[in-house]
Amino acid sequence: MTNLEFSRNFRNVQKPGRYCGGELNSVVKNKAEVALRFAFCFPDEYGIGMSHLGMKILYSLLNSQPDIWCERVFAPWTDMEEVLRHRNLPLFALESGDPVRDFDIVGFTLQYELCYTTVLNMLDLSGIPLRAADRKSLSPLVIAGGPCVCNPEPMADFFDLMVIGEGEEVLLEVAELYKKHKNLSSSKREFLLEACQIEGVYVPEFYSTSYNPDGTISAFKSQEGEVAEVNIKKRIVADVDKAFYPDKFVVPYIEAVHDRVTQEIFRGCIRGCRFCQAGFIYRPVREKSADTAAGQAKALYETTGYDEISLTSLSTSDYSQLDLLLDHLLSWTVDEKVNLALPSLRIDNFSSELLEKIKTVRQSSLTFAPEAGTQRLRDIINKNITEEEIIDTCKTAFGGGYINVKLYFMMGLPFETDDDILGIAELAEKILSTFHQVENRPKGKSVNITISVATFVPKPHTPFQWCAQDIKEEITRKQKLLLNSVKSRKIKVNWHDAATSLLEAVFSRGDRRLADVLELAHKKGCKLDSWSEFFDFDMWVSVFEELGIDMGYYANRHREVDEMLPWDFVRHGVSKKFLQRELERAKRGITTGNCRDKCGNCGAQTFEGIGTVCPCLTGGACK
Repeated sequence: MTNLEFSRNFRNVQKPGRYCGGELNSVVKNKAEVALRFAFCFPDEYGIGMSHLGMKILYSLLNSQPDIWCERVFAPWTDMEEVLRHRNLPLFALESGDPVRDFDIVGFTLQYELCYTTVLNMLDLSGIPLRAADRKSLSPLVIAGGPCVCNPEPMADFFDLMVIGEGEEVLLEVAELYKKHKNLSSSKREFLLEACQIEGVYVPEFYSTSYNPDGTISAFKSQEGEVAEVNIKKRIVADVDKAFYPDKFVVPYIEAVHDRVTQEIFRGCIRGCRFCQAGFIYRPVREKSADTAAGQAKALYETTGYDEISLTSLSTSDYSQLDLLLDHLLSWTVDEKVNLALPSLRIDNFSSELLEKIKTVRQSSLTFAPEAGTQRLRDIINKNITEEEIIDTCKTAFGGGYINVKLYFMMGLPFETDDDILGIAELAEKILSTFHQVENRPKGKSVNITISVATFVPKPHTPFQWCAQDIKEEITRKQKLLLNSVKSRKIKVNWHDAATSLLEAVFSRGDRRLADVLELAHKKGCKLDSWSEFFDFDMWVSVFEELGIDMGYYANRHREVDEMLPWDFVRHGVSKKFLQRELERAKRGITTGNCRDKCGNCGAQTFEGIGTVCPCLTGGACK
């Protein structure tokens, strides 16, 4: 699409910078000189997608191959979609302006369950049949990856191939195999039969599910004689120090949600919070060296011009070389007026020394996640922090000059009572009182405490995967209970909409029978469901009712530990036996220590090629 065509077609849409491409560090190649064209699709608007680290890594990785050209595609905002449909124009990639349907591989990253209808809408806008069974030729091959693929079944009917785990190595293997079969003019089936031999690759059409009379799953079965029984082991990158990491990011024309350098410092998590899916599916822990992380951050700063560097991981203060890394970065960021952001700080290892380092350039708010308001519930979820540690950490923050503290909690957790809800308000009141007790607090300023409460969603591959989610009405009651129990205007309470959390739980724990729900919801206009202005719960209710499917069956039903779960064939390393053991410990309020203190034998240490960095840093001695 030429600049003139773009201007003529889209001059009246909001934020045209979302669609024009040509940003600093974007990659343009001669399409006549490449062997494979890859459309990397993010099923949300540009500002969200351009903030996503995984997309930045894989975009640069694919484009580092001389014969592969990867381009970006984002979900259009509704005004842009209206223009496309009115003018009968297909969804296009940013770098070339070419229609998505003309690419060899169309890849989606599934980051959030409420993006599923947006995936279908993007396929529809591209003129690509939604169901894999309706796409007969090898091109375009529609694939998916991302954290939601840890339960691939609700979206399985829409994808030719799904990648389980980390994508850096397996994506190149899939691309190489595709080029081979493209040159041979192979059929789609011939390609897929060979692709499913790649570790981490799941080809849904080769497998089927059978059900018991009560609707539970009775078996997963192979549909092809040449295909092994379904047992998909996730792919991981064993050595993150040597793994590909970009030396430049595409710099957007318009502000993105996270408009900064994002520097990954390690993968996995040593903690075992029993509700946290990421803490289990990204095991085992693999750290970058401080020298590697510092060098990568400096390179990204120099090629992007950002004035903030965010050190990202699931628990940044658990990074064993954090002090050394901060020393490396502070040696130049202070003079350059570059801010260092450390999200995901742990309450139990936050120190005054760390505080002094992170506030060197620019001071903002501090964010912590107690997750529960009482010690009883914190022990049940294995948070492994005490109220004393929470108060002491806030004292340190207030004494260091901070007046804004954000606290994250969850509501509807397993075994929760009303006392636990009231405990959230009581804890916030204690923190407010603590501020006034700190002698060296900022004088003449008022403290602000923000409570953000998410609704618990039972997630696959966690100890709470068997637990029921509270019904929507119960969550609403608990939200009102919390709000009414907060007495100070200096404490602000935010919460997630219970209806979106219900739908998230449905698709998080769903099976293939939900494909019909998603397709019908798409036909009725559901899309961009993570945006409150577009989410229509009544429409979703009508879809489920029309198809005779009960949302509560998936979200609000407790599952027995011997029930076959839709995602049981996906091997993320953490054993089902370990998850069952953790659930039993939760029921008794018994905590499990972190991996670095003692290996819990979760199973993740069985991954080969990890070197000396197994979860408890014992060099594999725990096997």
